Amino acid sequence: MALFCVLRPPRCHLRPASLPARHRSLVTTTAATWGGKKKTRVSCSLPEPSWEERLANAVTPLWRLPYQEQLQVKYESQRKILQTLASRLEELGIDAQKPGGLCCPLQPVVPSPIINGYRNKSTFSVNRGPDGNPKTVGLYVGTGRERNIVCVKANHVENIPSKHKQVAQCYEEFISHSPLDSCILFHEGGHWRELVVRTTSCGHTMAIITFHPQQLGQEALATQKALLKEFFTCGPGAVCDLTSLYFQESTMTRCSHEQSPYQLLHGAPHIFEELLGLKFRISPDAFFQVNTAGAQVLYQAVRDLCQATGDAVLLDICCGTGTIGLSLAHQVSKVIGVEVVEKAIEDAEWNAAFNGISNCEFHSGKAEAVLPQLLASWEDARPLVAVVNPSRAGLHYRVVRAIRNCRSIRRLLYISCKPEGEAMRNFLELCCPPDPRKKLIGERFAPVLAIPFDMFPHTVHCELLLLFTR
Repeated sequence: MALFCVLRPPRCHLRPASLPARHRSLVTTTAATWGGKKKTRVSCSLPEPSWEERLANAVTPLWRLPYQEQLQVKYESQRKILQTLASRLEELGIDAQKPGGLCCPLQPVVPSPIINGYRNKSTFSVNRGPDGNPKTVGLYVGTGRERNIVCVKANHVENIPSKHKQVAQCYEEFISHSPLDSCILFHEGGHWRELVVRTTSCGHTMAIITFHPQQLGQEALATQKALLKEFFTCGPGAVCDLTSLYFQESTMTRCSHEQSPYQLLHGAPHIFEELLGLKFRISPDAFFQVNTAGAQVLYQAVRDLCQATGDAVLLDICCGTGTIGLSLAHQVSKVIGVEVVEKAIEDAEWNAAFNGISNCEFHSGKAEAVLPQLLASWEDARPLVAVVNPSRAGLHYRVVRAIRNCRSIRRLLYISCKPEGEAMRNFLELCCPPDPRKKLIGERFAPVLAIPFDMFPHTVHCELLLLFTR
């Protein structure tokens, strides 16, 4: 007798006896006649995935795949991105088609040296959990638009290290005993908000707790800060062994140090990381690649592809704490870094001084304000190589225009964590024919090589390094 099992989702062909014993009671068997032959239809309905599985599927959708298969999935996605770029350039009248329909050669995805627990920074929210607890510390399943957000503990998420999970668990324990409510919606009141945990390979741990003051006075705020410090230094939270504990009062969803200063409650003001033989100081809101081991591999490739030697000047746009520029400083005559986060620039300057590097200068401000002014008066005869490492939002149009119109820049390395997003617009602006209407009058760039780096194992994301020349 043939058996036909329908399991949605996914489809499968199983005999009831092949199911685990705990699931056999969920199988129903019905008889039907199809084409004159009697066949048995078996319908099996497996349990709904647990909240932990739902979270893992949302945050790390590739976690069930063997790592080599993850890399292949990412390679295919990067290949499609380069095909799209080639097609868009063709529409602009540029013959950009290379073998495979790509705009340039694509190398295999460079694997991450660390696959599990690689994140050096994690952000945990505070909201209602599956059990209704409004002080659950974890990550979101669902969306605000659908009004189905549930905060689930991140205990089973593969890419978050155990240290981060430990700090999150301790924070939940602290706020669970606090008489103050969690702040889920600003207008509904409440105080306890998100937790950011940063760690380094040097063994340092920084915790940053965001708090909505609502109508609390300074005395009440001081009490909460004292309780928090006591919990993490003398109480149950001491097990976290925090290097730095910061507190930020914020009435906004995201708040910079300039808008509301980070208040150091305990420990050192900075944590430190070592990368490519250099030591880097990290402030609470300074950008640092989330996968330290992967960043080392990425920056080595940047160093090789720059081909900047001797009298060349390196322009490091969106430089963060100066990691890329400082790692290349020994092989160029000068490094110029631009970064919007003022504290990150302070870190970059400290990093240069601490590592004995004297040929760097750093500019604080938005790149679209600083760079056009910097390059408009550029009269230096030395070759200029640019490296850009923007956020997912890509580069501002004025930054692209300044790069495009600076004749001294013949080589450009673009590092993108979301090349299919706004970065695609940047690629087209760099490579399109000259367009006086858009003030893109400089010679166009051409993509010559693409290398994907798996900085985010278990997720669908990839860091793409694109080399442009002209």
